[in-house]
Amino acid sequence: MIRTCLFDMGNVLVFFSHDRMCQQLGQLCGLTGPEMRHLLIDSGVQWDYERGRLNTVQFQDWFQTATGCQITLPELNRAGADIFWLNEPIVPVLDRLKELGIRLVLLSNTCQTHFDWIWKHFDVLQRFDAHVTSCAVRAVKPEPEIYHAVLDQIGCPVKECFYTDDISQYVEAGRSHGFSAEVFTDVPNLIQHLHERGIDIL
Repeated sequence: MIRTCLFDMGNVLVFFSHDRMCQQLGQLCGLTGPEMRHLLIDSGVQWDYERGRLNTVQFQDWFQTATGCQITLPELNRAGADIFWLNEPIVPVLDRLKELGIRLVLLSNTCQTHFDWIWKHFDVLQRFDAHVTSCAVRAVKPEPEIYHAVLDQIGCPVKECFYTDDISQYVEAGRSHGFSAEVFTDVPNLIQHLHERGIDIL
């Protein structure tokens, strides 16, 4: 019996574009999208931000130092976070799970700016009973620490928790910690995975 469903955020609840993020951030300081990708992502700085090694103000300081441009925090947040769009078909699935009394928990590699943007602009994270994020835990999937952290939030034995994520490596890590888990591809497949576990959405 499944009592809790554990969801990834990016490319599950919402879709996103790193190319758009790099292009928009580059426009703030006269860099091309590829130049910004090299500066931000290839260097590992974005992952440090998602890991919680940098907070929002520290990220702003890094950006201004790295680019030589003075950018306000609202400008930086919009350029870096206005990159998401809602996976609309998943919303009725979440609502149905709530109707069935199933606990919803988020498990996401994300920075605070992205989490806050999605919270403000899409009515989806509010449906969750708990949120476990890499920036808060200071560990990223597939590291064991973030899976250990989420065990404290699922509210049931691990065998009674279903986990879905678009990255197979993270799903395998979830399985190694005892979760029933499947790779997310689209909502119809998600509904089928839930049906196989005794949860009828339709």
